[in-house]
Amino acid sequence: QVQLVESGGGLVQFGGSLRLSCAASGSIFRVYSMGWERQAPGKQREQIARISGAGRTHYADSVKGRFTISRDNAQNTVFLQMDGLEPEDSAVYYCNADGLRNTTNYSPFNVWGQGTQVTVSS
Repeated sequence: QVQLVESGGGLVQFGGSLRLSCAASGSIFRVYSMGWERQAPGKQREQIARISGAGRTHYADSVKGRFTISRDNAQNTVFLQMDGLEPEDSAVYYCNADGLRNTTNYSPFNVWGQGTQVTVSS
């Protein structure tokens, strides 16, 4: 089993910052890409940032220039530094990772975290 555990959400004022973390654990041979999505009430789920195993990043236009995704490959952990937060950023944030399990046949995995709430007050 491979699991993702997120942390770092909370309540912050307009213009503030938060840093989310997401650690992958379990029977892992290799983690490929990792990323973050978010879902606000009544809105579609939105992919906001992704980072490849080689460190290439991609951001949604809605967060470009304000959010920074990074990773610690040794710890199988992905981070999301969120600066200049706005009330529109309020949502449940989910992390995702894909890779290969440390099993006889190196079966692939694609797993999601449980989500962490981010609330930005105006």
